[in-house]
Amino acid sequence: MADPVYLDHNATAPVRPEAARAVAEALAEVGNASSVHRFGRGARRRLEDAREAVAALVGARASQVIFTGGGTEANNLALRGLAGARPLVSAGEHDCVLRARDDAESIPLTADGRTDLDALQAMLADDARPAVVSIMLANNETGVLNDVARAAGIAHAAGALVHCDAVQAPGKIAVDVRDLGVDLLTLSAHKIGGPQGVGALVIPGEVSLTKLMGGGGQERGYRPGTENVAAAAGFGVAAEMAGRETLDHVAAWRDRLEREVRTMAPQAVIHGGDAPRLPTTSCIGLPGVNAETQVMALDLAGVAVSSGSACSSGKVHPSHVLKAMGLDEDAAGEAIRVSLGWTSREADVDRFLDAWGKLARRHAPEHAA
Repeated sequence: MADPVYLDHNATAPVRPEAARAVAEALAEVGNASSVHRFGRGARRRLEDAREAVAALVGARASQVIFTGGGTEANNLALRGLAGARPLVSAGEHDCVLRARDDAESIPLTADGRTDLDALQAMLADDARPAVVSIMLANNETGVLNDVARAAGIAHAAGALVHCDAVQAPGKIAVDVRDLGVDLLTLSAHKIGGPQGVGALVIPGEVSLTKLMGGGGQERGYRPGTENVAAAAGFGVAAEMAGRETLDHVAAWRDRLEREVRTMAPQAVIHGGDAPRLPTTSCIGLPGVNAETQVMALDLAGVAVSSGSACSSGKVHPSHVLKAMGLDEDAAGEAIRVSLGWTSREADVDRFLDAWGKLARRHAPEHAA
């Protein structure tokens, strides 16, 4: 078999060699970043250099970046840290946002996968309680982009705060927290080629959060405990590299992939295809063929794709995102996600099309009859 093809960047991107080296170099040095001797100061310097790089990736200041153990922790800190605010959460959010608060109210999606901002405005008008609105910048399953700046304007006019899970966007599109106008922004290292297990919550405004853990004063007291300097160093290097590159060329590959999919199987559906999207992501539905069958067949052909969120690993089930877009249970369970990234080549698209075409022909309506 030819070398396997990795088309699941939205789940986790391959680690950049430069980021891996930064992690290894940090691990080779001793020192607690809270210690005042030279070893501690060296660790602190690595940590703060990384903070500067992560901040620069999204147009923030270093003092506004809180390192966390990943995007999930950052999302929970944002929403659970505002326990007194009424949570309004877009129906297409990642599970770690949807489940952060038991009292969350769902903002519906439009049929093309975007958060319904008219519905948001009505929900805010119907209840005068202080609120926090959580709306992702780019959907992890469909790649659909939300108009976060407009959502922030609507929310702020009603006196609400805005949290944005932006983990899928940096390195694929330009992200600037000032242009988005949000109060809290979540990032994750492993989505941009950094190590797993480290993320950040960016707090550009004067927002006071309730701490989730007790302990020391690290990370402004919001994330007490000895800092993971090595992971942060890798995050910083990945952020520097992601900030310098563009994946605009990948959009042409994605578009060709979708054209040829429709040619090979006219019954195929590109979910969210009519909305603004990341240049890297395609959510493809093949009527009559469940997602698990597709993912397994492609894996046997040496092509790695996914169905839904990687956080439900081993549990292929109908996408809550597609159901929120109005699809029924069957259609929502027939979609796979193809996500390209910084290591992708056009030849990877060719490999996918060859394997998926064979799958589609085996399950073509006339063949099944």
